[in-house]
Amino acid sequence: MNFFVCEDESAFFSHLPQNWGTLRRHVVEEERSTNQAQPVNVETKHLPLLAALHNSKRTGVSGKYQRPFPFVDSCLALPKLNLQFLTLHDYLLRNFNLFRLESTYEIRQDIEDSVSRMKPWQSEYGGIVFGGWARMAQPIVSFTIIEVAKPNIGENWPMRVRADVTINLNIRDNIKDEWEGLRKHDVCFLITVRPTQPYGTKFDRRQPFVEQTGLIYVRGCEIQGMLDDKGRVIEEGPEPKPRLKGDSRTFRVFLDPNQYQQDMANTIQSGTEDVYETFNIIMRRKPKENNFKAVLETIRNLMNTDCVVPNWLHDIILGYGDPGSAHYSKMPNQIACLDFNDTFLSIDHLKASFPGYNIKVTVEDQALQIPPFRITFPVRSEAGKKRKECDEENTESSKTLVVEPHIIPNRGPYPYNQPKRNTIQFTHTQIEAIRAGMQPGLTMVVGPPGTGKTDVAVQIISNLYHNFPEQRTLIVTHSNQALNQLFEKIMALDVDERHLLRLGHGEEELETEKDFSRYGRVNYVLSRRLELLREVGRLQESLGVPGDVSYTCETAGHFFLYQVMSRWEEYMSKVKIKGSKPSEVADICNFFPFHQYFANAPQPIFKGRSYTEDIEIAEGCFRHIKKIFTQLEEFRAFELLRSGLDRSKYLLVKEAKIIAMTCTHAALKRHDLVELGFKYDNILMEEAAQILEIETFIPLLLQNPQDGFSRLKRWIMIGDHHQLPPVIKNMAFQKYSNMEQSLFTRFVRVGVPTIDLDAQGRARASLCNLYNWRYKILGNLPHVQLLPEFRAANAGFLYDFQLINVEDFHGIGESEPNPYFYQNLGEAEYVVALFMYMCLLGYPAEKISILTTYNGQKHLIRDIINQRCGNNPLIGRPNKVTTVDRFQGQQNDYIILSLVRTKAVGHLRDVRRLVVAMSRARLGLYIFARVSLFQNCFELTPAFSQLTARPLQLYIVPAEYFPTIRQNGKHPSHQVHIIKNMPQMANFVYNMYMHMIQSTHHHRQVKK
Repeated sequence: MNFFVCEDESAFFSHLPQNWGTLRRHVVEEERSTNQAQPVNVETKHLPLLAALHNSKRTGVSGKYQRPFPFVDSCLALPKLNLQFLTLHDYLLRNFNLFRLESTYEIRQDIEDSVSRMKPWQSEYGGIVFGGWARMAQPIVSFTIIEVAKPNIGENWPMRVRADVTINLNIRDNIKDEWEGLRKHDVCFLITVRPTQPYGTKFDRRQPFVEQTGLIYVRGCEIQGMLDDKGRVIEEGPEPKPRLKGDSRTFRVFLDPNQYQQDMANTIQSGTEDVYETFNIIMRRKPKENNFKAVLETIRNLMNTDCVVPNWLHDIILGYGDPGSAHYSKMPNQIACLDFNDTFLSIDHLKASFPGYNIKVTVEDQALQIPPFRITFPVRSEAGKKRKECDEENTESSKTLVVEPHIIPNRGPYPYNQPKRNTIQFTHTQIEAIRAGMQPGLTMVVGPPGTGKTDVAVQIISNLYHNFPEQRTLIVTHSNQALNQLFEKIMALDVDERHLLRLGHGEEELETEKDFSRYGRVNYVLSRRLELLREVGRLQESLGVPGDVSYTCETAGHFFLYQVMSRWEEYMSKVKIKGSKPSEVADICNFFPFHQYFANAPQPIFKGRSYTEDIEIAEGCFRHIKKIFTQLEEFRAFELLRSGLDRSKYLLVKEAKIIAMTCTHAALKRHDLVELGFKYDNILMEEAAQILEIETFIPLLLQNPQDGFSRLKRWIMIGDHHQLPPVIKNMAFQKYSNMEQSLFTRFVRVGVPTIDLDAQGRARASLCNLYNWRYKILGNLPHVQLLPEFRAANAGFLYDFQLINVEDFHGIGESEPNPYFYQNLGEAEYVVALFMYMCLLGYPAEKISILTTYNGQKHLIRDIINQRCGNNPLIGRPNKVTTVDRFQGQQNDYIILSLVRTKAVGHLRDVRRLVVAMSRARLGLYIFARVSLFQNCFELTPAFSQLTARPLQLYIVPAEYFPTIRQNGKHPSHQVHIIKNMPQMANFVYNMYMHMIQSTHHHRQVKK
């Protein structure tokens, strides 16, 4: 468990996590290095020893890798992720090295940022004083080593080293909560700084960092927990943590025993100071970015074990063979007949979904041709048949689908027994994606913005759940937000919620009162068990059976077997008579033994119209009763397992059918899941183009093989490689090593067959034209032309989208107060003025989002909103003020976009970022930019040629209030005002606001 180490300037941030399975690189000293770094010389046979590899050399990244841009005229000794790999071991090794290097670079950036914000200065008496503060770092009040455990046999380093770190959290409550929220296994960094700069010296980010801050040592530590008032570690669980008094907090941490042993040996041998008595800063990191240790451990474990990838995937992952070999049409176990459940809304919808096919319905009566449908697809004929007649017959049959309508069995007389149904009319391309997802093999779905990727994913999950109830499906996404969107839509379909489980810490963002986390599901099962036992008690009373049969699940099971089943069998023997005489129809009602139990159901239960209808109702009532006891039998284990941990493990391994987690959580918890015996048959990945290559691969191996084979049957990947890729901060790794390439993108490049969704329903057709040129085919769904919200114009605006040119404000365009921290005050003021104008016209603030391409501009816009309108009840705050990158995967009705740059195009030159920026708006998009700069950029021409076809000054209709009845594209009846620059807009909004205030005041005076 070796942590990040730094002892001098030359090795600053060149040390990487060591005993987390890292390969050691020797630092190339500056005076000996050329433009080429030393290669690693580690034989494959030594791989199992990597876990214990630890030497006195510094492991690290050459300084050249740490620079923001790589050399363009030299070769870097870095592994590359391209299209093909030699073996799975080679694949894992390259990803391992790059992930380690990128993690180190990010840690270095975080330490530089936090320490520089704290402004360490030398005091008058030679001590240290902090002139600033940092959200992610705090001065250490005390640091004490409390345990150095004895070494294991055959080792010369301690088995465990623990310490207590005390800090003072006399800070804002929200930041204090973040520090108190540090979880077990979170990695923090202990830092020693001895500044030489006097008090008040300004920190210059362009000068060497170490010289200015006096950074001496960096060590890693792993949180065990926060201590309570009695000095005991507060255990994590479903219960909230106790609230402690005062501001002093002590954390118990694990230190790296290897590094501790080395530091102590150096202290004794050379008489140097004790490193562990010098720490004065502790730094934490954002949880989303601080998972490197667990991911590296997971990759190391995969390298040291025999990875079993399904045979049908092995060659495709390595980049060899036929790229289409895993497509369902080439799989030997292709399924001929599939139940599409509620996918189709009608028989006409089904026929429209399979153009070019002959539809043969097994039922002639059109009244009975209602969903759900089972469809039998043609399967390829044997290769040996060559006769002409056989070929013609096969050609005809290959274009024929046999459709069989079927009726869902009655589930009971209560309204909630009726199944939830899909209401979306899927396009034929979406249906093909759903069909492919239900078949065994690899399914790749490319979904442009607004094409219903999530709806397709949810329908695939629902169909797999109903077609293969014994199989388990794993859902993996890039972000918690996408996972929550999936879950909210799954809940709207006919999926029993006891089979849903959400792993990770994002479930608190779910817009539902139900808790789908592990402990939330355990509590649901326990409360549901009590509800069902009460129902058993009510059934017992209605039948007049003595005793307490509703005490446990076991006694309820005996009651069902000996009392309920016997009555049902006796009843069925009386009414199961051939024929349909009126007396027999009446017998169904007369002999029914559960009338009293179903007295609270809508009456009458039996209609008396036909024997078939009434017997189906009776069987539905019994299905309702039987389901109660079936669930209680499933819940019986929860009576035997007493601890919440055991119950949650059982829920994960046995009960849940649909398990959802982020790719990060899968990488973090792989070891735990494999140890529990976690099994699954299908994987569905959303946002697959945003997930790192290795984080896409790990979820394939969250289970142990069965008899040497993987039980994985389906892998569905849904994403859009034309939008932004995974975030890699170091340009050398991003561009030179191609680390930003996702596995989804690599598969597309290799030639794996994809299903391209081709119709969007999010944005106006005119807005869609700004980005649909990037895709093969991207049209519009009919409702985009028909719904009133799309047909109506944007109130107060002449155009539904516009590019507004912004010139220098007071002679200044873009500014750069810190490196790469770009701001543009003129654009920021213009953007906020437009937002205020829209709110004054009546637009709901939550339907407007402000986006920008740089973090600096984002913070500037937030500051201006706080000053101008943040606390004003007439205006309020927009739904989001964030960057384009952060807003990927989200949308809003109206988007105001600031492009910031005036000297160079910057990273908007990446067309993928442009596609994301143009596709976030549903009804209105207003872009502020230096037009002369962006219109000359070749990569942006297809979008900017459309934007510049309209006037480059803002055209507004201030007399038109939201909502308007004017149709989009029609000229308004009110006067159009042309805003030439930002000061004019600011004055206009101010006068408009004052006029509104005066009118409101006058109106109140008249009322009095």
